[in-house]
Amino acid sequence: MTGTHVAIIMDGNGRWARMRGRPRWRGHVAGVESVRDTVRACPDLGVTTLTLYAFSADNWRRPAAEVGRLFWLLREYCRREQAELIENGVRVTAIGRRDRLPASARAELERLEQASAGGSRLHLRLAIDYSAQWAITEAAGEVAREVGTVTRSALERALTGGVPPVDLLVRTGGEQRLSDFLLWEAAYAELFFTDVLWPDFRREHLAASLADFGRRERRFGGLVALVGVTTPEAVRAAG
Repeated sequence: MTGTHVAIIMDGNGRWARMRGRPRWRGHVAGVESVRDTVRACPDLGVTTLTLYAFSADNWRRPAAEVGRLFWLLREYCRREQAELIENGVRVTAIGRRDRLPASARAELERLEQASAGGSRLHLRLAIDYSAQWAITEAAGEVAREVGTVTRSALERALTGGVPPVDLLVRTGGEQRLSDFLLWEAAYAELFFTDVLWPDFRREHLAASLADFGRRERRFGGLVALVGVTTPEAVRAAG
């Protein structure tokens, strides 16, 4: 599968709810519609991999009632959206820890993963109980146990499972930080920050971020229109 890999930090649910005098969990409920609209839009906009930051490892610090509601929403999303996701060729996988997830939410998530495994139009990755630092540490430990020597290529395989690197990372809600999200995979990603709160984010906002991405000049550390490519060895030899 080729195409654009977009990652989104879905921020602003709580603020959206407070602005309307509602409890924070209402913002999370409203954000589900944004997930639905974004997932539907991706194939039409050339996005073949979409990674959503659904629940960070740090989110366990939130009030128990809010955390419980978030996992209720995850369970219901996996159950209610399964038919449409499969019909639209969406493959769903999760990244992050699973051992701390509530049993009912984990069961629905894994049922959706299995049922949607044949999807080829869009790979939807849900980052749940996720920390990039934890993921890198776990991958390094896995490589060290199995191979003995941690190399960049071996670490990348263990960490990403062959999923292409992030091309565009979007954060809604106005904040401008990565918050321990896909630190390896987003090493050369273009960053797009928007003040739009996640429950208000729709297809047109995704399209606008991709249009901005399309106007950018990606150099990956080099220069555009470079005549020849040098190496550290060539520089040392010339010096």
